[in-house]
Order: sequence, then structure tokens, then C-alpha cells
Amino acid sequence: MTVGILTKGSPNVAQAASSKQILNWTESIELATADASKATDTLSFNVLLNTQEGLYRLDKNGTPKLALAKSANVSKDGLTYTFELRHGAKWSNGDPVVAKDFVYAWQRTLDPKTTSQDAFYLYQVKNAKAINQGKAQADTLGIKADGDYKLTVTLDKPVSYFKKLLAWPLFFPQNQKVVTQYGKDYGTKSENTVSNGPFKLTKWTGTNDSWTLVKNKDYWDQKQVKLSQINESVIKDPQTGLNLYQNHKVDETLLTGTQVPNLKTQADFVARKSSNLTYLDMNQKQVAAFKNKQVRQAISLAINRTALVKNVLQDGSTAPLGFTPVGLGTDPSNGKDFAKETVVKSAVTNNLTKAKQLLKAGYKATNTKHLDLTLTTDDTQEAKSTAEFVQNSLEKLPNVKITIKNLPKVQRLTQQKQGNYQLIITGWQSVFADPINFLDVWEANSAYNTAGWKNAKFDGYLDAAENKYANDPQKRWTALQNAEKLLLNEQATVPLYQATKAQLLNTKVKGIVYNGSGVPYDWKTTYIK
Repeated sequence: MTVGILTKGSPNVAQAASSKQILNWTESIELATADASKATDTLSFNVLLNTQEGLYRLDKNGTPKLALAKSANVSKDGLTYTFELRHGAKWSNGDPVVAKDFVYAWQRTLDPKTTSQDAFYLYQVKNAKAINQGKAQADTLGIKADGDYKLTVTLDKPVSYFKKLLAWPLFFPQNQKVVTQYGKDYGTKSENTVSNGPFKLTKWTGTNDSWTLVKNKDYWDQKQVKLSQINESVIKDPQTGLNLYQNHKVDETLLTGTQVPNLKTQADFVARKSSNLTYLDMNQKQVAAFKNKQVRQAISLAINRTALVKNVLQDGSTAPLGFTPVGLGTDPSNGKDFAKETVVKSAVTNNLTKAKQLLKAGYKATNTKHLDLTLTTDDTQEAKSTAEFVQNSLEKLPNVKITIKNLPKVQRLTQQKQGNYQLIITGWQSVFADPINFLDVWEANSAYNTAGWKNAKFDGYLDAAENKYANDPQKRWTALQNAEKLLLNEQATVPLYQATKAQLLNTKVKGIVYNGSGVPYDWKTTYIK
């Protein structure tokens, strides 16, 4: 999920950076939160990756490298991790970063009162799940501080990707004094935060459409941070973004629609493949007909994904092969990509005739005469265009009426979390490169499974993959494949497209490392003006 970019036309890497290291960046959505325990979206995590730091950081190849940890030791059975923390690391308020900050952060995220949707990522840690479910005390969690600079983590089972998880903001430390000081308002605006990473978040009120990341002078490795400031602005209209870029007001802008073919020959054009999958969820709790598999299949078959990516998005995004995108894992026996090896064509193809037949049967089985549905989506141009395409596709089915509801992403995420929707266009992006990171969205107890689809056999496959076959790569792979195939055969969700982010990027920006689809967060980022 981490991509390194050196754009065409970039200056010689030996060229010295200018003294004015200010980067002007654009985003298509508002910042939702600066609280790692509450974050759920890519942008919030990208800001946290800029402003906070954990035991590890990922390099440009996605490989975990020591960060706040000065050394790490893993037991032979893979269950115990012992870390020696760096002396001298500080929070931006001057407090030292110590082992108890990690203990507090993990316990806070798992506390049921925090209502963290991502708490399940910590379930690898001993007793984490029981604590999150209110069945065990916080102090039984498998993380212990031995003085200020020694940290011991105990897992329930070996986890091959655990170091990658430790480079994710959910596993970063938190300053208990500051969190307690601001209470429920912690992380809701820049002045209610504290940083231990390369930058500090400033000029964010919690509701405005711009903010600034300023170099953190208290960061332990601040001498390696080249950028002095990143100015971020929310630009939802692609044409406005293009105008600002062409007038040298911003150093980057996202492209959509016809902008892409019109500008793709320019030296500053960049297309970045992403692990982000956009999909359509059908809320069975709100619409009884969605409990019927034939109805769900009809909705999927009515959508021509190839036409969506080629005629509407036009940004290099691709029609999906399944729910898990291409690039998330390879078969240990033959090296084939998971998505390519696990295709269920009926779940991602277009057949309007069959869709009409299935919907007719679904209507009869559920005693439904018509479907008058509200489709909720973001208020960006890309989201609006996608929603209109889906609307037109579904209204070709008999007695189906779709009304589109566009919301700012922060509001859309809130309504989705509450299950307050009928149809919703949403997305998921990997935290680490493994199919489990997509499939576990659909476990029965997942905080992200708001559509109401549940299947005990599916849950059993995932349990086998993570527990029974944790140390048997081939059997684990087969269990994950079985889960993907079941999910798609049941049409639990409707995959729409795997995203590619097309953008214009100032050719004087070099060596930027991205996480998914957002802000540069690498501590060595250099901007040459």
C-alpha cells in the first residue's frame, strides 16, 4: 500500500534543497479526526502518520524499520516482542515519550467506552478481544512497561505481519495527560492534540477545510525532516484544483474524468495504483428485500463496471476481480495474485437480462412490489459521478427508483457507522498487504459490518486462517480463498472499482512516500523549489 514516486522531469537528486521547504497540497475531503483511537479513514490516518510515530515506520518499499524502538527482540515462538525505546524522544509539549504511553494508548483503544471501530486490529495481543468485549480488565492486556524505556508485548498467536501493524497509527503511543485534559474533545481540533512525529497539526478547527502541518522541533529525528511546512486545502471540484495548480497556487491536484486523458502526456502527470476498493453496500437492516440473495445478485449484475471505469472515472481505476483488490497477496505455492486466483465472475460482471430475472424472483420471494431506495455517497465529484452511474444502472431494473444523497465524508462515515442508510457507496483500503485485511470487514462482529450480512461458515474460514492455520501458509491461503468465494457467491456486497489516483504533481517534488492516497508522510521527504 505504500508507494514511492519519483516523477518524470524531477531534478537531479543531488541538487540541494532550497531553504524554503513549503509544500502546498490538496485533499478532496475534510479531515475527520486527529485521534488515533477514533480514526477510520485514509486521510485521518495519513495526517496521523505525519504527526505521530510508533515503534516502527514503513520505508518506501513498505518494510518496517525501527523508529521509536531502538531495538527489538522477538521470541522463537513468535509470541513475545521486547522493545528498548529511544531515550530523548519527546512529545511536542516537552513530555518524554515513554513505555507507559504505549500501554495507555492500547488500553484506551480497546476500552469499550472509546467505541473504536478499529479496535479489532489489536486482537492479536493477549486478552485484547476479551477486554474490548468487556470480559476482562484492561491491565490484563499483553503489553507491559518495565520502567520508562522497556516495553514487552505478548500475543495470543504468532502473527507474520505484526511489525507492519506496529507501524500503523492505531498502535502508536498516546499522551495520557493530554488525552485526559481534553476528554471527549481530544483530537477534534489541532489545539487539542499533541505530536511526537515529524510534524505538528495546526490551524484546524475541526470543521474548516484547510490545515497546516508544521515541522516538529521536538521530534527526535527532526534533523532528517526536510519539509518545514505542508499547507493542506480541501478542493472538491477538480476544475478548481486544476486552475489552482496551473496558476502555481498548489503543488498537486487530483484529476478525474476527461481531465485524465487530456493531461496524461504531461511530464507532471502521475497515476498511482491503490489498494483502495470502492463498493456498494446494501443494508439488510433497513431494506428487508436485501436479505434475499437474488435481489443482491440482481443489483450487482445491473452494474457495468468496465463502463464505469472507462467512461466515467477515466483515471486508470480498474474493474474489480472481487472484494479483495489486486496486489494484496500471492499464493505461497505458485506466486499467483490472490484476486486473480479467486475470481467469482458472476459477482463482478454485468448481465442486465439475468439481473431482471433474478429481481423478479426476489420480488416474489420477499413479497416486494418495488424498491424506492436512497443511495448515500460522498460529495466529491468522483463520488457524485459514480453514484449517478449506479443510479442509472439500477433504474434499468423493474420498479426500482434511486434517490442520491450526497454528504461530506465525515457525515457519511458517521451515518454509515450508525447503520443509517439503505444503499451506500463506501471504500476500504488495506493497512497491510494481506487478504485478511479486507475479508475481516465482513466478520459477524466487525464494527465495519453495518450492512447486516452474517455467515457462520465465512467466520469459520477466517478463524481457521488466523488461528488453526496461522503457521501453515498454504492451508491459510486456501481458507482465505474459501472466504472470498463465499462472500462473492452470496453477493454480500457489490464491488465497484479498484482505485487509481491520477494527479498532477510538481516535478520539483522528489522522493515523496505516500500511504495509499494522501499526504506524503515519510520523514525524509524533500521538497525542492
